[in-house]
Amino acid sequence: MRLLIVEDHPVLGPDLKKGLERCHYLVDLVSNGEEALSREGDIPYDLIILDILLPGMSGREVCRQLRELYRAVPILFLTAMGTVQDRITGLDLGADDYLTKPFDFGELTARVRALLRRDGTPKTPVLRFADITLDTRTQEARRGERVIALSSKEYALLHFFMRHPGEILSRTTIAEHVWDYDAEQFSNVIEVYVRYLRNKLCEASEPNVIQTVRGSGYQLKDSAQ
Repeated sequence: MRLLIVEDHPVLGPDLKKGLERCHYLVDLVSNGEEALSREGDIPYDLIILDILLPGMSGREVCRQLRELYRAVPILFLTAMGTVQDRITGLDLGADDYLTKPFDFGELTARVRALLRRDGTPKTPVLRFADITLDTRTQEARRGERVIALSSKEYALLHFFMRHPGEILSRTTIAEHVWDYDAEQFSNVIEVYVRYLRNKLCEASEPNVIQTVRGSGYQLKDSAQ
């Protein structure tokens, strides 16, 4: 999943980025509203974490413009402005959630997971496909009773596949959501990590569920279907 943090604090912004990256998210960080609008126009983010008190354009104005442009990306306000009226204003502008500073990082990640589940995937922290389960709270992957040890990028790749079961995902789409935006320019990085993931999922000779669709990309598909 690809997140955008809009935060101008020189310590909090980088700390948030590092913390969320440790949770296997791909995270971009910008410090002002203008750059946030420019980035969101170019990159299909899965979630925006947005401060209100930004230099120049405020976070409220960023949110208002995104909604006027019919951008459906989930927005989480993370701000020191914590009065009831502040929260009402933020939610009325189109934000999906509102968390005030200081905050607990565990609560932030729980809210991020909840927002990311609102796109039509099952409303549960445990994703399931065939005999594969992925617990987004503990980040534990299993096939049957077997626990699968995954690297950060392998986890992110499996997470993306399991949020889009049956869909044909192009290399460009995978690059946009799992790697830096220009990762598709590297000759075979996606192919290599798909192979790594397949090998781990099929380590005990289980059927392959990540199908290559020639000329199109990859598809999470139960071979028994």
